[in-house]
Amino acid sequence: MAKYGKSAQKNVKSAMRRRKKGTLKSGSGQTVRSRKQAIAIGLSEARSKGAKVPKRKTARKRKTGGRAAKKR
Repeated sequence: MAKYGKSAQKNVKSAMRRRKKGTLKSGSGQTVRSRKQAIAIGLSEARSKGAKVPKRKTARKRKTGGRAAKKR
């Protein structure tokens, strides 16, 4: 079973073309030059349109305590 739908693929393709053309902007308004960033923007746009895209991976929460807490 596919992870990504056809419409998600189209959104990423569109974002890549806009990057090459120089019209793709990031959230801060700066021109996107990174290939990875262009893919991420394309997937984000696909998600907002309701396309079949896996959920965004979130950063793991750090465990409080550890070496610094034990060493008093």
